Amino acid sequence: MIVWIDVVLLLHILGACVLIGTGAGIAFFMVMAHCTKDAATIAHTAGIVVIADMLFTATAAVAQPITGFILARNLGWPLWDGWIALSLALYVFIGLFWLPVVSIQAKMRDEARMSAQSGTALTPRYMRLYRIWFACGIPAFLAIVALLWLMIVKPVITF
Repeated sequence: MIVWIDVVLLLHILGACVLIGTGAGIAFFMVMAHCTKDAATIAHTAGIVVIADMLFTATAAVAQPITGFILARNLGWPLWDGWIALSLALYVFIGLFWLPVVSIQAKMRDEARMSAQSGTALTPRYMRLYRIWFACGIPAFLAIVALLWLMIVKPVITF
């Protein structure tokens, strides 16, 4: 017999997998495309990455707090105590890095498209955007790993 809370838990776990998996996959493909220094390759890859981020990451990012809230309420876990409060803080922290990255990826795509169409080298603006994009990814990725650890271990944390 399937219990509805188990379905919510499954959706929550799937959402976490999508967030870290899509994030890591996007990062890998963007870095690999960037390493080619080929504007057409970067433009094509970035175009797909922007779609993937909107389709998968954004959907999971919306679903996570909803399923997490349902789980916490139904399992009797207070939202503002211990590991859940820290998880929520990390989630906001991750979002503060992810939201600009979505815009940056679209700008990188556009810059690379212009370079590819004109047959010129990648612009200094593209290079600056790439460095910002890369720098935003490191703390966000580390934070999502920490968030997943909190969800699994559920340590006793007192503030």
